[in-house]
Amino acid sequence: MQTLLLPPSLTRHVPTGIRMLPVYVHSAVMPSAAFMAAKRAFDVIVSGTMIVLFAPLFLLLSLLIKLTDGGTVFFRQKRVGWNGVEFDFFKFRSMVKNAEALKTELMKQNKHSNSITFKMCRDPRVTWIGRILRKTSLDELPQLWNVLKGEMTLVGPRPAVVSEVLKYNSHERRRLGAVPGLTCIWQVSGRADLDFQQQVELDLRYIREQSFWLDLRLMVMTIPAVLSGKGAY
Repeated sequence: MQTLLLPPSLTRHVPTGIRMLPVYVHSAVMPSAAFMAAKRAFDVIVSGTMIVLFAPLFLLLSLLIKLTDGGTVFFRQKRVGWNGVEFDFFKFRSMVKNAEALKTELMKQNKHSNSITFKMCRDPRVTWIGRILRKTSLDELPQLWNVLKGEMTLVGPRPAVVSEVLKYNSHERRRLGAVPGLTCIWQVSGRADLDFQQQVELDLRYIREQSFWLDLRLMVMTIPAVLSGKGAY
């Protein structure tokens, strides 16, 4: 079986009790230790600062979500990180309380038809506050905690859902060869308007070309992409 080819110094220690999917990724891309160290330091500084600055906004959004239907403020889901390690992924809850139970009924309306991923325009499960959160990407803010913990990074392929990863072929699994991020190339190139295969190819391009300057460029490009709301459902 193929394994993730990374230098020993970059191989992550997996704590006891952390589940790993049987995902093995062959990658010829080996980021330097200096790049990884600089990227991690930048992640910690930026995510920590943003959590403090956005604390009042966190409180306001939490109150609005709670008052909408009395449900939980956060949506928590298992996602797949670098080299198949699962972690708890957080978002502000933007859907009704029984959203996952209703998903099966809506699969025929999947915008990504014949695809692994599920996206739907005007999803009826989304609440009024959820539509605002999704259009402005404010629902993603809790992932700053994932970044601070080191489970995610500011820039990298978006973290995959466990059930979707289990359907990946060998080519698609290559997108798991980097730490998942808050934003990525396809997030600034159409977002959900791109189908899954287009997203995979752009993720692989990022993995091949990743650099500190590319990360900065993508972060800057994320601002107008978020403000435009294009591809955000």
